[in-house]
Amino acid sequence: MKKIQNIVKLTKMFVDKIQPDETKDQIFYRDETLKGFALRVTANGTKSFVVEKIIGNKVRRITLGKYNDALPVEKARKKAQVLLGQIADGIDPIAEKRAAKVRGMALKEVFADYLEARKSLKPKTLYDYKRILEIAFTNWKDKPLTSITKELVTKLHKKLGQEHGEAYANLAMRVLRALFNFAAGQYEDSKGKSLINDNPVKRLSQTRAWYRIDRRRTFIKSHELGDWYAGVQKLKNEILRDYLLLILFTGLRRQEAAKLRWEQIDFKAKILTIIDTKNRQPHTLPLSEYLYYLLINRKENSNSKFVFPGAGENDYIKEPRRQMAKVIETSNIQFTVHDLRRTFITIAESLDIPAYALKKLLNHKMASDVTAGYIILDAERLRKPMQMIADHLLKQIPQDQSSVIPISINKENKKALNSCDHIAYTHNKIY
Repeated sequence: MKKIQNIVKLTKMFVDKIQPDETKDQIFYRDETLKGFALRVTANGTKSFVVEKIIGNKVRRITLGKYNDALPVEKARKKAQVLLGQIADGIDPIAEKRAAKVRGMALKEVFADYLEARKSLKPKTLYDYKRILEIAFTNWKDKPLTSITKELVTKLHKKLGQEHGEAYANLAMRVLRALFNFAAGQYEDSKGKSLINDNPVKRLSQTRAWYRIDRRRTFIKSHELGDWYAGVQKLKNEILRDYLLLILFTGLRRQEAAKLRWEQIDFKAKILTIIDTKNRQPHTLPLSEYLYYLLINRKENSNSKFVFPGAGENDYIKEPRRQMAKVIETSNIQFTVHDLRRTFITIAESLDIPAYALKKLLNHKMASDVTAGYIILDAERLRKPMQMIADHLLKQIPQDQSSVIPISINKENKKALNSCDHIAYTHNKIY
Protein backbone atom coordinates (compact mmCIF):
# COMPACT_ATOMS: atom_id res chain seq x y z
CA MET A 1 0.00 0.00 0.00
CA LYS A 2 1.31 3.48 -0.88
CA LYS A 3 2.45 5.39 2.17
CA ILE A 4 1.23 8.96 2.70
CA GLN A 5 4.04 11.50 2.84
CA ASN A 6 3.46 14.05 5.66
CA ILE A 7 6.21 16.52 6.57
CA VAL A 8 5.47 18.05 9.96
CA LYS A 9 7.16 19.28 13.11
CA LEU A 10 6.92 16.46 15.58
CA THR A 11 5.94 17.84 18.97
CA LYS A 12 4.09 16.44 21.98
CA MET A 13 1.01 18.44 21.06
CA PHE A 14 1.00 17.11 17.51
CA VAL A 15 1.57 13.48 18.49
CA ASP A 16 -1.16 13.64 21.15
CA LYS A 17 -3.59 15.24 18.74
CA ILE A 18 -3.06 13.05 15.69
CA GLN A 19 -5.74 10.39 15.11
CA PRO A 20 -5.42 7.09 13.20
CA ASP A 21 -6.97 6.55 9.80
CA GLU A 22 -8.81 3.24 9.94
CA THR A 23 -8.75 3.02 6.13
CA LYS A 24 -4.94 2.95 6.09
CA ASP A 25 -2.69 0.27 7.54
CA GLN A 26 -0.21 2.90 8.66
CA ILE A 27 0.63 6.56 8.11
CA PHE A 28 4.08 8.17 8.53
CA TYR A 29 4.62 11.72 9.74
CA ARG A 30 8.20 12.81 9.02
CA ASP A 31 9.92 15.48 11.11
CA GLU A 32 10.75 18.66 9.23
CA THR A 33 13.77 19.54 11.37
CA LEU A 34 15.53 16.15 11.78
CA LYS A 35 15.61 14.29 8.48
CA GLY A 36 15.09 10.57 8.99
CA PHE A 37 13.07 10.95 12.21
CA ALA A 38 9.40 9.99 11.85
CA LEU A 39 6.20 8.97 13.64
CA ARG A 40 4.26 5.91 12.51
CA VAL A 41 0.56 5.65 13.30
CA THR A 42 -1.22 2.37 12.60
CA ALA A 43 -4.92 1.82 11.89
CA ASN A 44 -5.52 0.64 15.46
CA GLY A 45 -3.98 3.81 16.92
CA THR A 46 -0.51 2.58 17.90
CA LYS A 47 2.05 5.39 17.68
CA SER A 48 5.75 4.58 17.30
CA PHE A 49 8.90 6.54 16.55
CA VAL A 50 11.16 5.32 13.75
CA VAL A 51 14.35 6.24 11.95
CA GLU A 52 14.43 5.95 8.15
CA LYS A 53 17.75 5.94 6.33
CA ILE A 54 19.39 4.46 3.25
CA ILE A 55 21.81 1.73 4.37
CA GLY A 56 23.58 -0.39 1.79
CA ASN A 57 21.57 1.13 -1.06
CA LYS A 58 18.32 0.13 0.63
CA VAL A 59 15.87 2.18 2.66
CA ARG A 60 15.92 0.78 6.17
CA ARG A 61 13.43 1.53 8.91
CA ILE A 62 14.46 1.12 12.54
CA THR A 63 11.84 1.28 15.29
CA LEU A 64 12.87 3.36 18.30
CA GLY A 65 9.85 2.41 20.41
CA LYS A 66 6.23 3.19 21.14
CA TYR A 67 5.20 6.70 22.13
CA ASN A 68 4.43 6.77 25.87
CA ASP A 69 5.60 8.39 29.09
CA ALA A 70 8.83 6.39 28.93
CA LEU A 71 9.54 7.59 25.40
CA PRO A 72 8.31 11.14 24.87
CA VAL A 73 8.96 13.06 21.66
CA GLU A 74 12.20 14.76 22.71
CA LYS A 75 13.73 11.59 24.11
CA ALA A 76 12.88 9.79 20.89
CA ARG A 77 14.44 12.66 18.91
CA LYS A 78 17.69 12.32 20.85
CA LYS A 79 17.77 8.56 20.25
CA ALA A 80 17.20 9.22 16.57
CA GLN A 81 20.09 11.71 16.48
CA VAL A 82 22.46 9.12 18.02
CA LEU A 83 21.33 6.43 15.61
CA LEU A 84 21.60 8.72 12.58
CA GLY A 85 25.08 9.70 13.71
CA GLN A 86 26.15 6.05 13.85
CA ILE A 87 24.78 5.46 10.37
CA ALA A 88 26.68 8.52 9.11
CA ASP A 89 29.86 6.95 10.53
CA GLY A 90 29.27 3.77 8.48
CA ILE A 91 27.72 1.66 11.24
CA ASP A 92 24.74 -0.51 10.32
CA PRO A 93 22.52 -0.59 13.43
CA ILE A 94 20.35 -3.37 11.98
CA ALA A 95 23.37 -5.57 11.35
CA GLU A 96 24.73 -4.74 14.79
CA LYS A 97 21.44 -5.70 16.41
CA ARG A 98 21.37 -8.95 14.42
CA ALA A 99 24.97 -9.68 15.37
CA ALA A 100 24.19 -9.09 19.05
CA LYS A 101 21.26 -11.47 18.77
CA VAL A 102 23.43 -14.15 17.15
CA ARG A 103 26.11 -13.79 19.78
CA GLY A 104 23.46 -14.45 22.41
CA MET A 105 21.85 -17.41 20.62
CA ALA A 106 21.61 -20.49 22.78
CA LEU A 107 22.89 -23.85 21.57
CA LYS A 108 19.32 -25.17 21.26
CA GLU A 109 18.38 -22.23 19.01
CA VAL A 110 21.30 -22.89 16.68
CA PHE A 111 20.33 -26.55 16.70
CA ALA A 112 16.77 -25.63 15.64
CA ASP A 113 18.12 -23.53 12.75
CA TYR A 114 20.42 -26.40 11.79
CA LEU A 115 17.52 -28.86 11.59
CA GLU A 116 15.47 -26.37 9.58
CA ALA A 117 18.28 -26.11 7.05
CA ARG A 118 18.95 -29.87 7.03
CA LYS A 119 15.44 -31.14 6.29
CA SER A 120 16.90 -34.05 4.34
CA LEU A 121 18.35 -35.69 7.46
CA LYS A 122 17.24 -39.29 7.80
CA PRO A 123 14.86 -40.05 10.70
CA LYS A 124 17.47 -42.17 12.51
CA THR A 125 20.09 -39.40 12.25
CA LEU A 126 17.56 -36.81 13.39
CA TYR A 127 16.62 -38.96 16.38
CA ASP A 128 20.29 -39.50 17.34
CA TYR A 129 21.08 -35.77 17.11
CA LYS A 130 18.11 -34.82 19.29
CA ARG A 131 19.08 -37.41 21.88
CA ILE A 132 22.64 -36.08 21.96
CA LEU A 133 21.38 -32.53 22.55
CA GLU A 134 19.16 -33.74 25.39
CA ILE A 135 21.73 -36.02 27.04
CA ALA A 136 25.27 -34.95 26.16
CA PHE A 137 24.53 -31.21 26.13
CA THR A 138 21.72 -31.08 28.68
CA ASN A 139 23.56 -28.38 30.66
CA TRP A 140 24.57 -26.48 27.53
CA LYS A 141 21.22 -26.19 25.74
CA ASP A 142 20.55 -22.69 27.07
CA LYS A 143 24.19 -21.61 26.93
CA PRO A 144 25.06 -19.05 24.20
CA LEU A 145 27.00 -20.78 21.42
CA THR A 146 29.72 -18.13 21.57
CA SER A 147 30.30 -18.85 25.27
CA ILE A 148 31.37 -22.44 24.56
CA THR A 149 35.16 -22.39 24.79
CA LYS A 150 37.90 -24.84 23.86
CA GLU A 151 38.49 -25.58 27.52
CA LEU A 152 34.81 -26.43 28.08
CA VAL A 153 34.83 -28.70 25.05
CA THR A 154 37.90 -30.56 26.27
CA LYS A 155 36.43 -31.11 29.75
CA LEU A 156 33.04 -32.26 28.49
CA HIS A 157 34.59 -34.61 25.94
CA LYS A 158 36.59 -36.29 28.69
CA LYS A 159 33.56 -36.47 31.00
CA LEU A 160 31.34 -38.02 28.32
CA GLY A 161 34.03 -40.58 27.60
CA GLN A 162 34.09 -41.65 31.22
CA GLU A 163 30.31 -41.67 31.75
CA HIS A 164 28.89 -42.74 28.38
CA GLY A 165 31.77 -44.33 26.54
CA GLU A 166 34.49 -43.08 24.23
CA ALA A 167 32.57 -43.64 20.99
CA TYR A 168 29.61 -41.66 22.34
CA ALA A 169 31.89 -38.80 23.43
CA ASN A 170 33.38 -38.59 19.94
CA LEU A 171 29.93 -38.65 18.33
CA ALA A 172 28.63 -35.86 20.57
CA MET A 173 31.58 -33.64 19.72
CA ARG A 174 31.18 -34.31 16.01
CA VAL A 175 27.60 -33.07 16.31
CA LEU A 176 28.79 -29.96 18.17
CA ARG A 177 31.47 -29.38 15.52
CA ALA A 178 28.79 -29.58 12.81
CA LEU A 179 26.68 -26.97 14.64
CA PHE A 180 29.62 -24.56 14.85
CA ASN A 181 30.45 -25.07 11.18
CA PHE A 182 26.82 -24.44 10.29
CA ALA A 183 26.70 -21.29 12.41
CA ALA A 184 29.91 -19.97 10.85
CA GLY A 185 28.33 -20.13 7.41
CA GLN A 186 24.80 -19.17 8.41
CA TYR A 187 25.27 -16.07 10.55
CA GLU A 188 27.03 -13.13 8.88
CA ASP A 189 27.26 -9.37 9.35
CA SER A 190 26.27 -6.81 6.71
CA LYS A 191 29.63 -7.21 5.00
CA GLY A 192 29.36 -10.98 4.69
CA LYS A 193 31.83 -11.68 7.49
CA SER A 194 31.02 -14.65 9.70
CA LEU A 195 29.85 -13.86 13.20
CA ILE A 196 31.32 -17.16 14.46
CA ASN A 197 35.08 -16.79 14.26
CA ASP A 198 36.28 -20.10 15.68
CA ASN A 199 35.20 -23.68 16.18
CA PRO A 200 36.30 -24.73 19.68
CA VAL A 201 35.97 -28.42 18.83
CA LYS A 202 39.16 -28.04 16.77
CA ARG A 203 41.00 -28.20 20.09
CA LEU A 204 40.37 -31.97 20.16
CA SER A 205 42.22 -32.36 16.86
CA GLN A 206 44.97 -29.94 17.77
CA THR A 207 45.69 -31.79 21.01
CA ARG A 208 44.95 -35.23 19.54
CA ALA A 209 42.34 -35.74 22.24
CA TRP A 210 39.84 -37.64 20.11
CA TYR A 211 39.36 -41.15 21.45
CA ARG A 212 40.74 -43.77 19.14
CA ILE A 213 37.90 -46.13 18.30
CA ASP A 214 38.97 -49.24 16.47
CA ARG A 215 36.62 -50.18 13.66
CA ARG A 216 34.68 -53.35 14.42
CA ARG A 217 36.03 -56.25 12.43
CA THR A 218 33.79 -59.01 13.70
CA PHE A 219 32.15 -61.34 11.21
CA ILE A 220 31.01 -64.95 11.04
CA LYS A 221 33.93 -67.11 10.01
CA SER A 222 33.53 -69.75 7.33
CA HIS A 223 33.79 -72.66 9.76
CA GLU A 224 31.09 -71.05 11.93
CA LEU A 225 28.51 -70.58 9.18
CA GLY A 226 27.13 -74.10 9.45
CA ASP A 227 26.35 -73.79 13.16
CA TRP A 228 25.00 -70.27 12.71
CA TYR A 229 22.74 -71.36 9.85
CA ALA A 230 21.45 -74.27 11.91
CA GLY A 231 20.62 -71.86 14.74
CA VAL A 232 18.74 -69.61 12.35
CA GLN A 233 16.75 -72.53 10.95
CA LYS A 234 15.57 -73.43 14.44
CA LEU A 235 13.80 -70.09 14.80
CA LYS A 236 10.04 -70.40 14.88
CA ASN A 237 9.79 -66.84 13.60
CA GLU A 238 10.12 -67.34 9.83
CA ILE A 239 10.09 -63.60 9.14
CA LEU A 240 13.16 -63.03 11.29
CA ARG A 241 14.82 -66.14 9.87
CA ASP A 242 14.47 -64.97 6.28
CA TYR A 243 15.42 -61.42 7.27
CA LEU A 244 18.78 -62.56 8.64
CA LEU A 245 19.40 -64.77 5.61
CA LEU A 246 18.62 -61.95 3.19
CA ILE A 247 21.21 -59.70 4.86
CA LEU A 248 23.82 -62.46 4.84
CA PHE A 249 23.27 -63.15 1.13
CA THR A 250 23.07 -59.48 0.03
CA GLY A 251 25.16 -57.46 2.49
CA LEU A 252 22.30 -54.98 2.89
CA ARG A 253 22.21 -52.64 5.85
CA ARG A 254 19.80 -53.46 8.66
CA GLN A 255 17.18 -50.82 7.83
CA GLU A 256 17.50 -51.33 4.08
CA ALA A 257 16.47 -54.95 4.51
CA ALA A 258 13.84 -54.29 7.19
CA LYS A 259 12.00 -51.69 5.08
CA LEU A 260 12.07 -53.76 1.89
CA ARG A 261 8.72 -53.77 0.08
CA TRP A 262 7.45 -56.24 -2.49
CA GLU A 263 7.24 -53.48 -5.06
CA GLN A 264 11.04 -53.17 -4.84
CA ILE A 265 11.52 -56.75 -6.05
CA ASP A 266 11.29 -57.59 -9.75
CA PHE A 267 10.85 -61.35 -9.91
CA LYS A 268 10.96 -61.37 -13.71
CA ALA A 269 14.32 -59.57 -13.85
CA LYS A 270 15.39 -61.28 -10.60
CA ILE A 271 16.59 -58.05 -8.97
CA LEU A 272 15.79 -55.98 -5.90
CA THR A 273 16.24 -52.22 -5.57
CA ILE A 274 16.82 -50.20 -2.41
CA ILE A 275 15.72 -46.59 -2.84
CA ASP A 276 16.31 -45.07 0.59
CA THR A 277 20.02 -45.75 1.07
CA LYS A 278 22.67 -44.25 3.32
CA ASN A 279 24.41 -42.44 0.46
CA ARG A 280 21.06 -41.56 -1.17
CA GLN A 281 21.96 -43.43 -4.35
CA PRO A 282 19.55 -46.21 -5.46
CA HIS A 283 21.06 -49.66 -4.98
CA THR A 284 20.07 -52.50 -7.32
CA LEU A 285 21.25 -56.05 -6.75
CA PRO A 286 20.63 -59.26 -8.72
CA LEU A 287 19.11 -62.16 -6.83
CA SER A 288 21.12 -65.32 -6.48
CA GLU A 289 19.20 -68.55 -7.07
CA TYR A 290 19.01 -69.10 -3.31
CA LEU A 291 17.50 -65.68 -2.62
CA TYR A 292 15.16 -65.93 -5.59
CA TYR A 293 13.48 -69.02 -4.15
CA LEU A 294 13.60 -67.73 -0.60
CA LEU A 295 11.68 -64.60 -1.66
CA ILE A 296 9.27 -66.60 -3.84
CA ASN A 297 8.38 -68.63 -0.75
CA ARG A 298 8.05 -65.52 1.40
CA LYS A 299 5.81 -63.84 -1.17
CA GLU A 300 3.55 -66.90 -1.30
CA ASN A 301 2.89 -66.60 2.43
CA SER A 302 2.69 -62.81 2.66
CA ASN A 303 -0.28 -60.45 2.84
CA SER A 304 1.75 -57.35 3.70
CA LYS A 305 3.34 -54.70 1.52
CA PHE A 306 6.57 -55.32 3.46
CA VAL A 307 8.73 -58.36 2.79
CA PHE A 308 9.42 -58.54 6.52
CA PRO A 309 6.28 -57.19 8.22
CA GLY A 310 6.21 -56.06 11.82
CA ALA A 311 3.50 -56.18 14.44
CA GLY A 312 1.33 -53.45 12.90
CA GLU A 313 -0.55 -53.71 9.63
CA ASN A 314 1.59 -50.98 8.03
CA ASP A 315 4.82 -51.66 9.86
CA TYR A 316 8.06 -53.50 9.18
CA ILE A 317 10.27 -55.64 11.40
CA LYS A 318 12.07 -53.79 14.18
CA GLU A 319 15.19 -54.61 16.23
CA PRO A 320 15.24 -58.44 16.40
CA ARG A 321 17.42 -58.74 19.49
CA ARG A 322 15.35 -61.39 21.28
CA GLN A 323 15.29 -63.67 18.26
CA MET A 324 18.98 -63.09 17.59
CA ALA A 325 19.72 -64.02 21.20
CA LYS A 326 18.07 -67.39 20.54
CA VAL A 327 20.32 -67.96 17.52
CA ILE A 328 23.38 -67.06 19.59
CA GLU A 329 22.29 -69.42 22.35
CA THR A 330 21.62 -72.41 20.07
CA SER A 331 24.60 -71.89 17.76
CA ASN A 332 27.09 -70.49 20.28
CA ILE A 333 28.08 -67.96 17.58
CA GLN A 334 28.15 -64.32 18.71
CA PHE A 335 27.03 -61.87 16.00
CA THR A 336 25.29 -58.57 15.26
CA VAL A 337 23.18 -57.71 12.23
CA HIS A 338 26.04 -55.65 10.82
CA ASP A 339 28.35 -58.65 11.23
CA LEU A 340 26.30 -60.31 8.49
CA ARG A 341 27.14 -57.44 6.14
CA ARG A 342 30.81 -57.76 7.04
CA THR A 343 30.62 -61.53 6.47
CA PHE A 344 29.16 -60.95 3.01
CA ILE A 345 31.90 -58.55 1.89
CA THR A 346 34.68 -60.59 3.54
CA ILE A 347 33.66 -63.63 1.52
CA ALA A 348 33.29 -61.50 -1.61
CA GLU A 349 36.83 -60.18 -1.22
CA SER A 350 38.19 -63.70 -0.63
CA LEU A 351 36.75 -64.75 -3.99
CA ASP A 352 38.89 -62.12 -5.76
CA ILE A 353 35.89 -60.18 -6.98
CA PRO A 354 37.12 -56.89 -8.55
CA ALA A 355 37.34 -53.90 -6.20
CA TYR A 356 34.87 -51.82 -8.18
CA ALA A 357 32.34 -54.65 -8.10
CA LEU A 358 32.86 -54.95 -4.32
CA LYS A 359 32.08 -51.27 -3.85
CA LYS A 360 29.02 -51.57 -6.04
CA LEU A 361 27.78 -54.62 -4.15
CA LEU A 362 27.91 -52.61 -0.91
CA ASN A 363 26.72 -49.38 -2.57
CA HIS A 364 29.77 -47.47 -1.38
CA LYS A 365 30.41 -44.10 -3.02
CA MET A 366 33.25 -43.87 -5.50
CA ALA A 367 33.08 -40.11 -6.11
CA SER A 368 36.76 -39.52 -5.26
CA ASP A 369 37.89 -42.24 -7.67
CA VAL A 370 38.24 -40.73 -11.15
CA THR A 371 38.47 -44.13 -12.85
CA ALA A 372 35.32 -45.34 -11.13
CA GLY A 373 33.44 -42.47 -12.72
CA TYR A 374 33.98 -44.06 -16.13
CA ILE A 375 32.86 -47.54 -15.08
CA ILE A 376 29.19 -48.40 -15.42
CA LEU A 377 28.24 -51.48 -13.44
CA ASP A 378 24.64 -52.54 -13.91
CA ALA A 379 22.83 -55.31 -12.05
CA GLU A 380 23.65 -57.92 -14.70
CA ARG A 381 27.38 -57.32 -14.31
CA LEU A 382 26.94 -58.09 -10.61
CA ARG A 383 24.91 -61.26 -11.13
CA LYS A 384 27.93 -63.55 -11.44
CA PRO A 385 29.67 -62.14 -8.31
CA MET A 386 26.42 -62.44 -6.35
CA GLN A 387 26.01 -66.06 -7.38
CA MET A 388 29.65 -66.79 -6.51
CA ILE A 389 29.13 -65.40 -3.02
CA ALA A 390 25.92 -67.38 -2.54
CA ASP A 391 27.58 -70.59 -3.74
CA HIS A 392 30.47 -70.08 -1.34
CA LEU A 393 28.10 -69.47 1.58
CA LEU A 394 26.11 -72.58 0.76
CA LYS A 395 29.25 -74.71 0.61
CA GLN A 396 29.87 -73.88 4.26
CA ILE A 397 26.41 -75.17 5.19
CA PRO A 398 25.76 -78.92 5.51
CA GLN A 399 23.87 -80.17 2.46
CA ASP A 400 21.01 -81.58 4.52
CA GLN A 401 20.33 -78.01 5.68
CA SER A 402 21.06 -75.97 2.55
CA SER A 403 19.52 -78.09 -0.15
CA VAL A 404 15.91 -77.69 0.89
CA ILE A 405 13.81 -74.56 0.98
CA PRO A 406 10.11 -75.27 1.57
CA ILE A 407 8.17 -73.75 -1.34
CA SER A 408 4.48 -74.16 -1.95
CA ILE A 409 3.18 -72.32 -5.00
CA ASN A 410 -0.55 -72.24 -5.66
CA LYS A 411 -1.84 -72.66 -9.19
CA GLU A 412 -2.65 -68.97 -9.65
CA ASN A 413 0.81 -67.76 -8.68
CA LYS A 414 2.54 -70.54 -10.59
CA LYS A 415 0.65 -69.51 -13.72
CA ALA A 416 1.64 -65.86 -13.12
CA LEU A 417 5.29 -66.81 -12.65
CA ASN A 418 5.33 -68.92 -15.82
CA SER A 419 3.68 -66.12 -17.76
CA CYS A 420 6.55 -63.87 -16.76
CA ASP A 421 9.01 -66.33 -18.28
CA HIS A 422 10.62 -67.11 -14.94
CA ILE A 423 13.15 -69.87 -15.03
CA ALA A 424 11.64 -73.25 -14.22
CA TYR A 425 12.48 -74.31 -10.72
CA THR A 426 12.43 -77.68 -9.04
CA HIS A 427 9.99 -77.94 -6.16
CA ASN A 428 11.86 -77.85 -2.83
CA LYS A 429 15.32 -77.79 -4.46
CA ILE A 430 17.77 -74.88 -4.70
CA TYR A 431 19.62 -76.37 -7.63
